[in-house]
Amino acid sequence: MLPGDPVSTVLQSMQQQYGTTVQASGDLVARYRTEFGLDGSVIEQYLRFMKNLVLHQDFGPSLLSYPTPAQDVIGAALPWTIGLMGITAVLSWVIGVAAGAIAGWRRGRLGAEVTANVAIAFSQMPFYFVALVLVYVFSYLLGVLPNRSAYDSQLTPGWNLEFIGSVLQHGILPAVSIVVIGSLGWLLSTRMLIVPLLGEDFLSYAEAKGLRPSVILRKYALRNCYLPQVTAFGLGLGFIFNGNVLVEQLFSYPGLGSTLVAAIKLQDLNTIMGITSLAIFAVLTANFVLELVLPLLDPRIKGWR
Repeated sequence: MLPGDPVSTVLQSMQQQYGTTVQASGDLVARYRTEFGLDGSVIEQYLRFMKNLVLHQDFGPSLLSYPTPAQDVIGAALPWTIGLMGITAVLSWVIGVAAGAIAGWRRGRLGAEVTANVAIAFSQMPFYFVALVLVYVFSYLLGVLPNRSAYDSQLTPGWNLEFIGSVLQHGILPAVSIVVIGSLGWLLSTRMLIVPLLGEDFLSYAEAKGLRPSVILRKYALRNCYLPQVTAFGLGLGFIFNGNVLVEQLFSYPGLGSTLVAAIKLQDLNTIMGITSLAIFAVLTANFVLELVLPLLDPRIKGWR
């Protein structure tokens, strides 16, 4: 439904680079339309796309790196997104849930109240704003951390300490910008779940048995918060395959977010469909895994005897 199509983009690019005219490329247009699956009606295009996807796992050629298949382009960007977004998602959840549990358990104390108010004030701040502040401070003022790319361009990718160290160094700023805001959201939601539990009979009973407060918090109070928090975390893991578009764009990080933006600019429909299909599959898979994991965390929701 969008104006233009990938074929026009290819021909315009060829015209700019090699001087090929669109008017003199009738056979070339027909060939490209067939190659990109744009010939025939919309229904025929859809059925052909689904056939290639289901039977051959083929999304067709990508304009970003023609004639490389779109799945190869996506596969090259996927590890970077999983590495960055996956690690930051886990860190945000662990830090936020732990801090939120402590803040809720110690409700009314100065430190807990200050932490909760700071979280409320900054939890809705966009990731990219924090990223801009970090770039300004640590890259431009102090000059201690890089602010672009995923590794030093002078290095050859490989499993060696120098390259891995460069990847970690380049990933600090984008990771911190995501973890800072992400953990605040988990903090608030966990605190909201912990506070209503205070004073419940089962906690009073655990205290009467002489258990330490840390044990009561970890094994009794926090365990009742796992169900909604793990569910939300599992669904959130499915969405990391989209990448954090703005953060990846800001740091020129070669993940799926940057790839998706580049594909949209070029009207690379095959790559766009590949990324969105991957995201859909990831969310559905996360739902399925949750159905298997949640009964292990909370026996009350078992659907069998």
